Amino acid sequence: DVQLQASGGGLVQAGGSLRLSCAASGFTFEDYHIGWFRQAPGKEREGVSLISGSDGSTYVANPVRGRFTISSDNARNTVFLQMNSLNPDDTAVYYCIALRSGRYFRAEDVEYWGQGTQVTVSS
Repeated sequence: DVQLQASGGGLVQAGGSLRLSCAASGFTFEDYHIGWFRQAPGKEREGVSLISGSDGSTYVANPVRGRFTISSDNARNTVFLQMNSLNPDDTAVYYCIALRSGRYFRAEDVEYWGQGTQVTVSS
C-alpha cells in the first residue's frame, strides 16, 4: 500500500520555523515528484513545493519562495519542508503528495495524497 506519512506540524508564532517530514512507501521514490500542497480554511488547495525523486530538482511556489526549502533523503524515501519566517497566512493543513510528472503542479495531477498535518501560525 502507498503511504505518505507526514509529520512536524504544530503551533508557532509569527517569524518562527517548522520542519515538515514526509516518509514515502509503497512506490518507487525515484519515479515520482514528492511535495506539499496546503489548504487554508475557506480556500482551495494550493501547491507549495515539489522535488524530483530522481534528480533532486525543486520547485517552490511564489508565496513561500525564499522562506521555504524542500529537500529529500532518498536513502530513507523521505522529503522535508523547512519553513522559516512563518506568518499567519501560512496557516493551513499541509498535505504530502506524489505525482509522476513535475511539468504541472495541480491538485488534479496528484496521484497520491497523504494525510494532512496542521500548521498554525499565531500573530
